[in-house]
Amino acid sequence: VRNIDYPIEGRHVLLVEDIINTGFTLDYVLSELRRRQPTSLEVVTLLDRPLRRMVSLPVRYVGFQIPNDYVVGYGLDYRELYRNLPFICTLRTSVYDIPTAPPDPTA
Repeated sequence: VRNIDYPIEGRHVLLVEDIINTGFTLDYVLSELRRRQPTSLEVVTLLDRPLRRMVSLPVRYVGFQIPNDYVVGYGLDYRELYRNLPFICTLRTSVYDIPTAPPDPTA
């Protein structure tokens, strides 16, 4: 998270997010911005995964609520792939699910 150089005290601030998952990073950013005493501070996100949320957050505007699937496209990537797609879609789990080895009985 990079520090902003622009003073926001007494201003209306709209924080734009691409996707909200657990909310930990956004919670930190919001607390840092609140310390600068804006008149108002609202959050807008394109994609929201409320099922993964670990922190209660005030998200004012949500484009789409999505399930706990891996999404790519429109700038979102998986291992630097698929970000150039002109749409957002979910990946098949076979693309990112790595099978685990059976337990070693001698261990």
